[in-house]
Amino acid sequence: MANLEPTIVPHLWHDKDAQEAAEFYVSIFPNSRMTNIAPLGDTPSGDTHAISFELWGQPFMAINGGCWPLHQPLLRHINR
Repeated sequence: MANLEPTIVPHLWHDKDAQEAAEFYVSIFPNSRMTNIAPLGDTPSGDTHAISFELWGQPFMAINGGCWPLHQPLLRHINR
């Protein structure tokens, strides 16, 4: 039987270094890995990538979304 419990996937917003950040995170935490790099074209921030990775088995996503004003916190989660 499939696991039907939702998993919250934190989504990390970066100006332009999401892949480099994800590579750094997986290099310092055990049981961590990059799981997917999906190209995104023609976005408001230009061509970029959505990065999926796991830290200690917890899924995360990161994206280069461009500069975001510091006083507008952003929280996004995806239930799987």
